Amino acid sequence: MQAFGRFSTNFELEYLVEQYIYIPEADEVLTIEELEKMLEIKRKSVIGTIFLYNPTIAPIGYNTNTKLASQGYTFDGRFCELIFDNNCNLFSSAIKGGYRGKLIEIKYLFGLNRPNIEPTAVLEEFDADLDKYASDQLTRYDKELNYQDYLNIRLSGKFVFFASGNKFDRHHKHIINYVRNLSAQASKLGKTVAFMHDNNYDAQESAEGGYFLPAIATGKFKDVRANSFKKAFSTFPPSIIKSS
Repeated sequence: MQAFGRFSTNFELEYLVEQYIYIPEADEVLTIEELEKMLEIKRKSVIGTIFLYNPTIAPIGYNTNTKLASQGYTFDGRFCELIFDNNCNLFSSAIKGGYRGKLIEIKYLFGLNRPNIEPTAVLEEFDADLDKYASDQLTRYDKELNYQDYLNIRLSGKFVFFASGNKFDRHHKHIINYVRNLSAQASKLGKTVAFMHDNNYDAQESAEGGYFLPAIATGKFKDVRANSFKKAFSTFPPSIIKSS
């Protein structure tokens, strides 16, 4: 498997604005030029979307320990091949039959390319931004680079798999509505919406509350979650799975 992405920056904040993974037929290696040609015919080449929380990823030859700008990265708007993060490692082992030779788009709730955005201060800013997203008011983070415009979102392929997690708190009502609206819009566009849930909420409650389990976990849930993700992608399109 290969991962590709495009980065952008604004006011010294760095964002991942577009990402795809390629599931190879065999051992072939996709070039940037071949990727761009495939993206010219998204209707045929992109078979679905996976939603994650936010990226912490870098181009090959760079790292995620410091900002890309401080490492000399040039934000030229072009695609580059990415190093694998934990999600990519799981995708590489889990997504196989029925997906080979195709691209899957990776989208994020928040495009800010930074580790550990869970601290309350950051989420409070995101929640406040989303409260005024549809207005003419200025937001702390770039509207186009950090957030998904769910009413005008473009989704290629047959499915949208939500593995965006639930790192936000109950009082982050605007974030919850944002996730819920993304899911609802995907359904409205005719996409098969799939995700993982647990004993805390059934499938309907998870969809209504924007509670979609992340594919990556630690501790006792690490293998359980990974196996559930593999089970979800053992079908095409992927299935709603209870992770237990």
